[in-house]
Amino acid sequence: MSVYEIVQKRRSIRRFQPKKVPLITLRKIVDSGRMGPSAMNLQPWEFIIVDSPELVPKVFATLKWAGYLPKDQGAPPQGEEPTAYIVVLRNQKYKSKWTGHDIGAAMENMILVALEEGVGSCWIASVNRPALMELLNIPDDFEIDSVLALGYPNEEPVAFDLDDSVVYYRDEQGRHHVPKRTMESVVSHNTFGAR
Repeated sequence: MSVYEIVQKRRSIRRFQPKKVPLITLRKIVDSGRMGPSAMNLQPWEFIIVDSPELVPKVFATLKWAGYLPKDQGAPPQGEEPTAYIVVLRNQKYKSKWTGHDIGAAMENMILVALEEGVGSCWIASVNRPALMELLNIPDDFEIDSVLALGYPNEEPVAFDLDDSVVYYRDEQGRHHVPKRTMESVVSHNTFGAR
């Protein structure tokens, strides 16, 4: 599969198989984040891989899932939770006004490499940070940026051309549908508004 095909296929996954992702795969995913572009080459990130059966459910309890969906449809149901997480930290020692851009690039690298490895992911920014800081013994000179939930997918969300709403939803069969703006609505050629 080409990079373009992976990008086209990528969707946030919120239903996972109860199958553990091998540590070697998780480390490969993190390594792809570590290699991301970074302003001034500061590399302001740190990563915590969480795959311990004791810690995974505790991390899950600190996360909020899919704000547009009803509570009973947003979070993975019992038995379909992620089997691993990558907690992405901002190292304050290397902080700049570009830190968010750097971490976004690192996160996208990890999401795409995960998919190439057959691993689904969901990037989560709605986190109970104080609870997760305490759970993972994170020092005060680091901030939690976001969490990447990982596992083998147990769903295949579909994208469709945006009509009038950006709100994603689940249909009667539980399949996740994600509206995306069309190329024509977001791309100008040479000057703004020229199609």
